[in-house]
Amino acid sequence: MTLLQETIARIRPLDDQAMRKAQERLDNLAIPRNSLGRLLTLARTVAGITGNARPSLKHKVIFTMAGDHGVVEEGVSAFPQQVTREMIHNFVRGGATINVLARHVGARVVVFDLGTAADFTGLVAAGKIVNKKVAYGTQNFARTRAMTRDQAVQAVEAGIQAVEEEAPRGMDILGLGDMGIGNTTPSSAIIAVFSGRPAREVTGRGTGIDDATFAKKVEVIERAIALHHPDPADALDVLSAVGGFEIGGIAGAALGAAARRIPVVVDGLIATAGGLIAAHLAPQAKDYLIASHRSVEAGHRVMLEHLGLQPLLDLDLRLGEGTGAALAINLIEASVKIMIEVLTFQEAKVTEGCIAPPGVQL
Repeated sequence: MTLLQETIARIRPLDDQAMRKAQERLDNLAIPRNSLGRLLTLARTVAGITGNARPSLKHKVIFTMAGDHGVVEEGVSAFPQQVTREMIHNFVRGGATINVLARHVGARVVVFDLGTAADFTGLVAAGKIVNKKVAYGTQNFARTRAMTRDQAVQAVEAGIQAVEEEAPRGMDILGLGDMGIGNTTPSSAIIAVFSGRPAREVTGRGTGIDDATFAKKVEVIERAIALHHPDPADALDVLSAVGGFEIGGIAGAALGAAARRIPVVVDGLIATAGGLIAAHLAPQAKDYLIASHRSVEAGHRVMLEHLGLQPLLDLDLRLGEGTGAALAINLIEASVKIMIEVLTFQEAKVTEGCIAPPGVQL
């Protein structure tokens, strides 16, 4: 089997026994039943993902995967492509938003070059970023397919390899983020194909484009879908027709983490596009995905509905990089600590009837 096929074959259903044990403890915590709402169901999900009723999320990792896009030639972004390169240097300096939030939650950030239009030989040699480059940017999918099918497989397998290489350093939970000027366009195209909705309904303003640029962006997506006819039943066909190398890498990382029973926290529009590709390649992988937040991008809301995921946060975010994932990892870790560290009625020697039900003051 190929690496992709072997990884998909390793993804198993969530562990029912671990979830049952976790639920038993949650039901007996010295708090009113369900008074912490989704924090409790989140902890149970993490138990099912990890196969451990008392999971530990000590080692927190965020992958920021970068790639450039030929479709920027069509004038769909408010920023020039060189910003991708400049932001990667900012990540390395530790001065980007993802660096700040990762430090805040105690996460390690790893930056991957999946397909930028820049040469980062020096940074790779210095161990500052990881080279998984498939090509120097995708093709302009308004005129030809974004990549070949072989390149799509290479991008996904690069994401799997990223997990395999980084996991031995410690990885209890993985946040997935992105960097790449123009990447809201392929992401919107991907959900348009999978959902069957008109491009205008799933396309947003990205970096803050004006009305004329937005109209151009919608037209470009419509033209690309009509040109390539990507098959929604074939995730690799969709990725190769209108995707991005970093989106493929994110999909692969999600699959690789799921195969290792590691919770996967997807960031916004672009990371969730990768999650969509992963879920269409391996439907079981969807159970390992945790949606960090609901972006202001219209397409992201449709993606979450398509995946059946309920986001943890709704803060009008649209930055990417893994920023929403970092914030959500903080909540996920809190949920697990509540399950493990809060005493049960028996441990606390508290009479259960003395705890008021939710909304009732003692």
